[in-house]
Amino acid sequence: MRIATWNVNSITARTPRLLAWLESTGTDVLCLQEAKTTEEQFPTAPLRELGYEAAVHATGRWNGVAVISRVGLTDVVKGLPGDPGYEGVQEPRAVAATCGPVRVWSVYVPNGREVDHAHYAYKIQWFEALKAAVAGDAGGSRPFAVLGDYNVAPADEDVWDIGAFAGATHVTPAERAALAALRGTGLSDVVPRPLKYDHPYTYWDYRQLSFPKNRGMRIDLVYGNEPFAKAVSDAYVDREERKGKGASDHAPVVVDLDL
Repeated sequence: MRIATWNVNSITARTPRLLAWLESTGTDVLCLQEAKTTEEQFPTAPLRELGYEAAVHATGRWNGVAVISRVGLTDVVKGLPGDPGYEGVQEPRAVAATCGPVRVWSVYVPNGREVDHAHYAYKIQWFEALKAAVAGDAGGSRPFAVLGDYNVAPADEDVWDIGAFAGATHVTPAERAALAALRGTGLSDVVPRPLKYDHPYTYWDYRQLSFPKNRGMRIDLVYGNEPFAKAVSDAYVDREERKGKGASDHAPVVVDLDL
């Protein structure tokens, strides 16, 4: 069974690449983030032609998440119970579904913007809501994973130059403590292998030739419980999908399971 996570940075802009990638990789379940569309505008029909169902939680603008599956799609939950919301709005940042033998959450964690910004406090609160929402499944006997764009680099080596991030979000102690607390529910970090260079970055800014210079970050993560982690036979970053015209600034993270 092949499961992946990918921040596509606009499903409208990336639909042809998405369809081609699904077909060429044989991915069974894809957790997708930053759809930047509405549920009505999501490309459900072309996905159905490839044999995929989609559970979508999206309202347009810059958020939106989905679980795309060709092995079944049941028990869908849209949004986090206890979502703190930002400026009175609960943003579409999480969706869960059971796909065959595995239950997954697709998450798009708030960016945080700046350490002294209200969005940063919201980010930490959102992590607390996520931890509460997944704790039961994390400790369960069914394979379970939380996949997505976490907007946090777990360790200093997960950014191209930690000195360049002094005073910035994504690497602060509070964000990393929130990640550790999430892992404390019974989840572990499924670290993918890089297909090039020595570290599996998943995101490279569009600016300043960041991708060709490999100035990246590992912020797209797969956190799985014990039954999930034990079934992993391979995990890798599909760096090739970051190349070329019209690519997302994130690469897919792919996990193969023996289930």
